[in-house]
Amino acid sequence: MMAIPLFGALAMLVPADRFLRTGFAVRAFGTGVSAATLLVAVSALTAFDFGDTSRTQLQANWAWAPAIGLRFHLGADGISLPLVVLTALLTFLCFLYTLRHPPEGGMIRLLTALLLVLEVGLIGTFTALDLVLFFVFFETVLIPMYVVIMLWGGAGRRAAATKFILYTLLGSGLLLAGMLLVAVNAGTLDMVQLAARHGAGVSRGVQITAFALMGIGFAVKAPMWPLHTWLPDAHTEAPTVGSVLLAGVLLKMGTYGLVRVALPLAPDGAQVWAPWLGLLAVIGIVYGALACLAQRDLKRMIAYSSVGHMGFVLLGIASLTPVGVNAALFGNIAHGLITGLLFFLAGAVKDRWGSTDMDALGGGMLGRAPRLASVLTFASVASLGLPGLAGFWGEMLAMVGAYRPHADLPRTAFVVFMAVAGIGALLTAGYFLRMLAKITHGPAPEPAGPAPAAVTAQEYAAWVPLIALTLLVGLWPKTLLDVTAAPVRALFGGG
Repeated sequence: MMAIPLFGALAMLVPADRFLRTGFAVRAFGTGVSAATLLVAVSALTAFDFGDTSRTQLQANWAWAPAIGLRFHLGADGISLPLVVLTALLTFLCFLYTLRHPPEGGMIRLLTALLLVLEVGLIGTFTALDLVLFFVFFETVLIPMYVVIMLWGGAGRRAAATKFILYTLLGSGLLLAGMLLVAVNAGTLDMVQLAARHGAGVSRGVQITAFALMGIGFAVKAPMWPLHTWLPDAHTEAPTVGSVLLAGVLLKMGTYGLVRVALPLAPDGAQVWAPWLGLLAVIGIVYGALACLAQRDLKRMIAYSSVGHMGFVLLGIASLTPVGVNAALFGNIAHGLITGLLFFLAGAVKDRWGSTDMDALGGGMLGRAPRLASVLTFASVASLGLPGLAGFWGEMLAMVGAYRPHADLPRTAFVVFMAVAGIGALLTAGYFLRMLAKITHGPAPEPAGPAPAAVTAQEYAAWVPLIALTLLVGLWPKTLLDVTAAPVRALFGGG
């Protein structure tokens, strides 16, 4: 699967006078390559044995550096497969969107190459089963996103890109130290073997230290309060496609890493640090909601909302229960679908009004651009956790996990965390309803100016799959929970 976007990126090195001479041809090529990758991802769904989702399937495993025990080991189970499909889908939708709405700044060949390399790194991260290989793919994602923000971002792009790369590189150094600490003590880099051991062969002290190092590394990417400060700037300054991929998939690398790497490799460390992880998660939930209430810029508000939503994901992980971890995995997918849609819509608003400042936009969008405003309303109520839509289940199940945490965790503290998270959920409804009241309802500002452009076919094509999946997963959560339940039980040593 990764070979398709990799070869597509390499094709961008062919001189323009010999291959794809126009910007539209390059964008169409990128769309075709990402469509082929999505087709392979869908075919992986059809080939996957959903009767045994805990088993690693679709594997590739061969020697990479035998002298030091490195293997090029890839595979997917019920934890990773939904994220692989989400990555392929959002990348394709981003390319589809750029057919009609390329970001300002030109250099389309370079942008196409970077987005395809980004896809390679993301899919590799979600399928790697060797610790060093996982780290290589994890780092591959950083430079393309840094360049996308730096070259195609807004007025504050340089500061935002610099903050993004510094935070993530610092986190990556700690992550590598934690993973190698476990690998050296366990005598293997194979993630499947390490997960099956459930920490056996690694002392409690080593596990506590390793989980702290890995946890900080993954928390930066999640992002967890107070390591989140790179996120609002990066989201606000990134072009639309950069914001969609950053929110939709890149943030999931941190929470996926906690579930795939940190929990099974250092379970004793997880029990020690879980209450602190839960505390920081609920602080992030409330802080993110309060920050959203103070925002005037639509993109920045959506960015801060991610801090709160990912707080629910981290709270589910901190409970160390199958219910909580399933909630986290469900929340990852729901957030990718809904927040990806929200950033597409924020881009559509900026294309038409030249700004995402909510005070400057004024009200009356339902009257002036009813279809755009209607989709924005749908995405907002999905993000605030309306029952029947995807955003509800991850948050609700995370609070259920906090109500009944692992037996070795302090239940009173986690019940308090659940109550605080519930307050955060109410605040989430508050800031989304406030946003809708400011820009979609009420009279249009005077003078009204020319009518905004109609929604394009490319915009509908990018929005409709996300709307449909938000409804599907929200109305039938079993479709996703049945995929993740078995591997999560195996994660805790169950059958």
